[in-house]
Amino acid sequence: MTVARRDFVATVFTPIFLLFLLAPVIMGAFGAVGGLGAASVADSSATKERLVAIAPPDMAPLLKSADARLRPAFPRDEGPPELLTVAPEGDLAAQARGVMERKDVDVSAVLYGPLDRPTVLRGVLGRRDARYLGLLAQEALLQRRLGADVPAVTASEIEHARRGASLGGQRGSAFFAVFGVFFLTLFLAGQVVGTMAEERNNKVIEVLAAAVPLESVFLGKLLGMFGVAVLFVAFWGTILGQIGGFLPPSIGAALGELTPAVGGGTFLLLFFAYFTMAYLLLGSVFLGVGAQASTMREIQMLSLPITVVQVGMFALASAAAARPGSWVATAAELFPLSSPFAMAGRAANSPEIWPHLLALVWQLLWVAIFITVGARLFRRGVLQSGSAPGLLSRLRRDPA
Repeated sequence: MTVARRDFVATVFTPIFLLFLLAPVIMGAFGAVGGLGAASVADSSATKERLVAIAPPDMAPLLKSADARLRPAFPRDEGPPELLTVAPEGDLAAQARGVMERKDVDVSAVLYGPLDRPTVLRGVLGRRDARYLGLLAQEALLQRRLGADVPAVTASEIEHARRGASLGGQRGSAFFAVFGVFFLTLFLAGQVVGTMAEERNNKVIEVLAAAVPLESVFLGKLLGMFGVAVLFVAFWGTILGQIGGFLPPSIGAALGELTPAVGGGTFLLLFFAYFTMAYLLLGSVFLGVGAQASTMREIQMLSLPITVVQVGMFALASAAAARPGSWVATAAELFPLSSPFAMAGRAANSPEIWPHLLALVWQLLWVAIFITVGARLFRRGVLQSGSAPGLLSRLRRDPA
């Protein structure tokens, strides 16, 4: 605890920690700027995209009427492009190719020919628009054969709130649980890698190793950095909790559909427990691996494989959350590094509590194993108090 308090104070009570605490704001600002730029480009291109139907004057109104009936079924931002109708002129296939080559608008698909067997010329990305034109031809043909306007049907909508958790809500909760644990550990656990480098450079590690067991040094540093992570989560959790009251009702209703199977309160407790286990597990591994590095260059070289490991655990746990009860889920729940991610997803998919108690004990056991192995490798490979040199030491001594 003395080592943990020392590392916590040395990290938190520095000006650079304020930048770390506000890093999500900086990242969000850059993301918002990039998102606005991409959205403006997408909107400008979407406004110039069109669907074209080459139809005689007696069929063009029917296609327009069919388009007016079918278009409300799409969300406003996901609907097909605006429909234009042009009169046929000579060779319809050649006319369709000429329409596709227009310079003033982007034409994604062109319909021509008789409505009972139409031909649709589409671009590479126009498969959905081509199918929509086929539906328009079918609707227009039905309307012509009926000989009268098709009556408009307006359905009465009655909202119903489920009393229990829906399958989609559980799957969504499972994914967000896995992603939440992954994002927090990806953002926070990587800083553990370089915690031993400063101690090695200023020769403090020899004093610490002589005063207390090396396992205590590793555990203390891990707990100290975990305290920093908890402070970060508490800070932003409080802010997001206050912002949640200002969300639009539609977003609040969508979030309300994310109902975990174990219940909201229990789910929050399990989420924090698995975030703790994920941080301790990955942090103990990163601490043991980073302790073998002696320079900042070596620490930077370790960043990529560490990130790859975290992304791999996220992919495995996501597959487990999508297929609960499968062999993939069982493997993800048993493998130590992916177990916290997968069990967080299981809390959303299954109401059983006892597997979580076993999982937490299992994960704590592996935290102890990783800390013990990392301390022994550091003692033998770096402090040279054992018989076997460390991996990075052997690589530096024998480049061949």
